[in-house]
Amino acid sequence: MPTPTTTTRWKLVLGSAADAANSVPMPPDYGRMDDVLTALYDGDKAERKAGLGGSAPRVSRWLGDIREYFPTEVVAIMQQDAMTRLGLNQLLLEPEILRTVQADVHLVGTLMSLSRVMPQKAKATAREVITKVVRELEKKLSNPLRQAVQGALSRAVRNPRPRYHEIDWGATIKANLKHYQAAHKTIIPERLVGFGRRGQALKEIVLCVDQSGSMASSVVYAGVFGAVLASLKAVKTHMVVFDTAVVNLSENLHDPVDLLFGVQLGGGTDINLALSYCQQLITRPTDTILVLITDLYEGGNEKEMIKRAAALKAAGVNLVVLLALSDDGAPSFDRRVAEQLAALEIPSFACTPAKFPELMARAIQGQKLEVL
Repeated sequence: MPTPTTTTRWKLVLGSAADAANSVPMPPDYGRMDDVLTALYDGDKAERKAGLGGSAPRVSRWLGDIREYFPTEVVAIMQQDAMTRLGLNQLLLEPEILRTVQADVHLVGTLMSLSRVMPQKAKATAREVITKVVRELEKKLSNPLRQAVQGALSRAVRNPRPRYHEIDWGATIKANLKHYQAAHKTIIPERLVGFGRRGQALKEIVLCVDQSGSMASSVVYAGVFGAVLASLKAVKTHMVVFDTAVVNLSENLHDPVDLLFGVQLGGGTDINLALSYCQQLITRPTDTILVLITDLYEGGNEKEMIKRAAALKAAGVNLVVLLALSDDGAPSFDRRVAEQLAALEIPSFACTPAKFPELMARAIQGQKLEVL
C-alpha cells in the first residue's frame, strides 16, 4: 500500500464529508479504508446502524477489512466502538460472527455481559473465544506471578532457628559467603537460613472484584490471576465478585473459564456489602491480603463502607484498593472516597496486569504499597 499524503490522512481522519467536492483523490486501498471508517464513524447512530447493515456476511466482511487495514491495537479499539455504534452487541450473538472477531479482553467482557441473553447455539462458540483469550493470558502472566509470590513468601517466612531438616542450604551458603575459609576450603556458617514452617497456608488472599459493567477488563484479569494464586499451596485464595449482591466463586478458581462464565456483568454496586462478606471469610487478619478491585462509586452505604474498611485495617488486614486491573489507561473513579481511604492509610491506585505480580510480592512482604 503506498504511503498516504498528509492531505489524504486528514481526509481519513475527518471523513468524506470534509471533502464534499472530492478534490482529494483516494488511492484504491485507502478508498476502501475510508469506507470501513465511514461505516463506523459517519452519520448519526441510526444511519450508522443502517450503513453497516444487519446481515452476518456483511458484518463479517467489515470485521475482516479492519483487520486487513489496521494494526491489532487499532482493531481492538474499533471493535469496541462498533459494539455500541453499530449494534454489534446483537450481531455477536450469532456463532458465525463470533468466530470472525479478533479475540481480546474487551471481547471477553462483552460476551460475559451478554451471557444471560445469549442463545444456546452461541454459548459454545462464546466459550471457545473466552477460552482462547484466557489461555493466552495464562501463558503470558502466570509464571511472573507465581515466581513473584513464591519468592516473596520465601523471604517473608524465613526460619532463623531451623532444625537440620529445615535448613535452606542454598540460602545459607549465599548468606555466609563472606565467611569462606580459604585454608580449609569451606564456609563457616555463622547464620543458618531455614525454610518457613509448613502445614497451613502462609498467607490468605481475597480478591474482591466489582463486576459492574465498567470493570469488565479488571474482572477478566482478576479471574486469571485468581486461578494462578489458587494453584499455589502456600496461599489460600478466595475470589468474590459483587454488584448489589455478592457471589463467592472460589470453587471455580481451578478453571478461570468456568469462573468467568459465573460472572454476571452489569447492575449496581454495593461495596459495603462486599466488604462485610469478606470480613466473614477472614480467619487470620494479620496474614490476609484483601485486594478490593473497584472504581469506588458506591451505590450502598458509603459511610458504613468507610467504617468497615477502617475496621479491616485496624484488625491487621493488608487492604489495598485497585481502581482498575487493566491496560485501559487512567480509570474513572470516585476521588472523594479514595481520599477518605487514603486518610486511613489504605492505598488506592490503578494497576496494569504486568505490575500485579510486583504488587502481590510487596504486599506479602509487608512493604508499603504505592502507585506501580
